[in-house]
Order: sequence, then C-alpha cells, then structure tokens
Amino acid sequence: MRTAPVFSDNMVLQRHKNIRVFGSCTGRERRIGVSIPELSASAEAVISGSRWEAVLPAMPECDCCSLVITCGAIQKVFRNVAIGEVWLAGGQSNMEYELRNDRNGAEELKGCSGENVRYYYTPKCAMSGAELEAAEAESCWMTASETDSVAWSAVGWYFAKELSRRLGCTVGILGCNWGGTSASAWVPREVLDTAKLRPYLDDYDSAVAGKSDAQMIAEYDEYTAYQAEWDRRCAECYAEEPDILWADLQAKIGVNRYPGPMGIKNPMRPCGLYETMVSRVSPYTVRGVLWYQGESDDHRPDTYYDLMSGLIDRWRRDWHDDEMAFLIVQLPMFRYREDPDKKHWARIREAQMRLFRTIKNTGIAVALDCGEFNNIHPVDKSVVGHRLFLQAMSEVYGLMDRAVTMPPMYASHEVRHGDTMIVYLENPLGGLSGNDGLNDGFELAGADGVYYPADSVEIMGDQIHIRCGKVERPVYVRFKWTNYADVELFGSNGIPVAPFRTDGSAEENI
Repeated sequence: MRTAPVFSDNMVLQRHKNIRVFGSCTGRERRIGVSIPELSASAEAVISGSRWEAVLPAMPECDCCSLVITCGAIQKVFRNVAIGEVWLAGGQSNMEYELRNDRNGAEELKGCSGENVRYYYTPKCAMSGAELEAAEAESCWMTASETDSVAWSAVGWYFAKELSRRLGCTVGILGCNWGGTSASAWVPREVLDTAKLRPYLDDYDSAVAGKSDAQMIAEYDEYTAYQAEWDRRCAECYAEEPDILWADLQAKIGVNRYPGPMGIKNPMRPCGLYETMVSRVSPYTVRGVLWYQGESDDHRPDTYYDLMSGLIDRWRRDWHDDEMAFLIVQLPMFRYREDPDKKHWARIREAQMRLFRTIKNTGIAVALDCGEFNNIHPVDKSVVGHRLFLQAMSEVYGLMDRAVTMPPMYASHEVRHGDTMIVYLENPLGGLSGNDGLNDGFELAGADGVYYPADSVEIMGDQIHIRCGKVERPVYVRFKWTNYADVELFGSNGIPVAPFRTDGSAEENI
C-alpha cells in the first residue's frame, strides 16, 4: 500500500470540505484506514483493484496535526500537516515563472519564512515510467524559506501570501504547470475528440504516423541536445547584441527548433501532461484553480473557449467537485517587436471573458496593464497575484464586494443622435480615470465593419460617449482590440477597463 506522492509531511489539506486521501495498492489489502487523531477524524478506504481512496469529513483549520494511514501492521504517519486553503496553480510559463526571477523576488524571499504558505511542485516529466516515479519519490510539500521557495510560482506566492494574511490560516499552493504548453496538453484525448478541437489531435497524429516509440524518443533526444547547445549560443549572442533581431539571430547561430518533434517524449504534445501531472495529483482536495495560460493557443484563438470549457468540465469531474473554482488570468498586453498585430491575443482575451460570463464559479483577473512589449514573461507578478486574490475574495469567499474586486466591464451600448456611440459599463465604481477626450483605444465601425479610431471619448460616470468623424452612423464599437497597446483607462479601484467588442455573436458578448 502506498499513498499518492502528493501526500507528504508539511502538506496542506483543504478545510471545510471532505478530504480525499488516495494511493495505490496490490489489491490484496483487506482494510486501509485514514485518520487525523488530533481532530478525531477517521475514514475507511474503498479499495478498487490497484487503487484505494478514503474520504475524511470536513474539518476546520488547524496549523499542525498529523495524517495517519494504517494497513494491517503497517502505519504511515505524516507530520506537521496543516488544514487550511489549497489552490492549484496551473498553466504555462507565466504561472511557472519562479519567485527568484520576479522583480521583487529577492526581497520576498528574505522575508518569506514568516508567511504561513506552503508549496508542492508536481514533478515535471514528459513520460510515465521510472523517471517520473523517481521524481515523485523525491517530491514533497515545502514550507516557506529563503532557500526552499526560490522555484515557487511567483503568481502563486503573491496570491497565497495575501490570502493567508486575510483568512488567518495556512494556504497551500499545488504547482501544476509547464512553460510553453497549450491547454490541450492538460486534458485527456476524449476532450479533444470534437469537431472544433480535433485539429489538435489531427496535427499530432499526422506528425507521429508510422513512427515507433523508440524512433520518437530518439528524435526528441537528438532535438534536446541540439536545443541545449542552441540555447547556450543564444544567451551568448544576446549578451553581445541585446537588440539583435530574431531573424538575424537564427541566421547567426542556426534555426530554433522549439518545441521539437512531436512524439511520446515531447511535453507539448496533446494530452501528455494530463497523464503525467494532472492525473497524479487529482483528486487531491482543493478550493480551486488559478489558471494563467493561453499564450500557446494563440494560433487557434477561436477554439479556445471550447478548449477551456472542456478542461474545466473534465477537471471538475476528476476532482469530484462540480463547484471547484477556476480563477482565470486574462492575458496582458503583449507583442514581439517583429510580429504584426494579428489581434489573436485579443480573441484569446475575449474567450477568457466569455468563460467567466458563462461558466459558474469562475473568476477573471484582468491583467491588461501587466504586459511588457517584446517580453512574453513580464517580471512583476505581484499585481497578477493580487488581482487573483481579489477575485477569490468576491467570487469564492464572499468577503469583498465586486465594486472593489472587478474591473469596469462592457454591459451594453446604444447609438444616440445618429453619430454618438454610448457604451454602458458594469462596475464603474464611481467613475473612471484616464485621458478623457482622447482615443484611449476605442474604435468605431459602421455597417461595413471597417473600424476607425475614435476622435472623441467622453467619460460620464458609467457611460462612455464615443464619436468618430469617419463613421457617421456607428454600428459597432470595440476597445483595446489589439495584441499590444498602452493601457490608460482604469476604474477607480485601479483595475483597467476590460477589452471588448460588439461585432461578434450575441453569445460572445454576454
């Protein structure tokens, strides 16, 4: 009998919810018991084949207790266990971004040991097998310290620190993220087997057709060696020429082959990390999920809503929790200097807002102002962590009013006097700040759908009056419909106005 690797000393268990404890077994065990003696809580496991699972009753917060697993004469005791709030930090590189690399990381690390925050990093292995099992054997929950917290998610850290202080209990972050990943990597194949999402599978199946497992592994190993050398030369080149253009860089040191050949060893493959990471930690009881991802799905922005809807639904089923919260970071402004503005990030942001509008128990942390031009990894994660905290306060815990936690968002619009588009905002919070009278990123279009920047923008409480001399009879309006632009317009709570457009379907503009 073994417990899943996510159970260890120093773990945080979720308060006020039934707690699932699980692991593997031979199938010959007759009885497995689970208990928390200090709180007089116990449960007997259900054994099914090679897996066992027990469900402990909901309990209040506790800073230090023990979890005891018994099976015949064998007893396993996990010590320094806390019962508090647990959140899974999922997504790609901006969630993965380590605290030591954050703009304020060094200062945060110096004082982190005084915070009641703990962290478990789900081992990152692209394939199931001996390597994954060895990594899991070394994994454990960690308490905050200047040395142990360096690789923690910076977003997760800022969120958890603020949440712990506000709630007065231990907060655990379960890191389950990998840079560069599409959301398609985090779901099983059946989620992608739909008309809209099947292209993810078709691309992969086409890439691996006729290849043996050994061939795919060999190809990826060759790529790994090539890319390691390329990365070394790239770092040297940027140190010598910080402003070198991407095309010139590759002409000088060779083609960047990232993300490498598709196959069973490539972590970017569809469904791969669902197998090697998600399934290894589910259904560890959590309050919810912090999700910062979408950059790697910008090549298919119009299917992102369906992709994430499928992910949320599947994860809630895997965790046996129809109400598990999902707090989504809306992508910030970003564009590489050499790239045209395809407005595909605008469509990803729209899909993220639509998820919030249409799926229960979700939140939207608008981070439009948190991006950096030509840098896909903004170095200050404190604002993102804080806005996720605000979403948790109103959307999950009910401890703050939405007037404090939500951005000003599009509610409706009308045309007045023939030439004036009036946009009504939800949650203006007593007015807006910005460059009143300037464009601020608003555009108008007539029935032909051709957009022109606004000539005049007047802010009047929860209304914004917009005019454009090139559009005598406006029909459509959009705001910050771009991959990258300066962000000037904020609610008085300091959160930027959320981007929107009105020329999509009615469903898209809920």
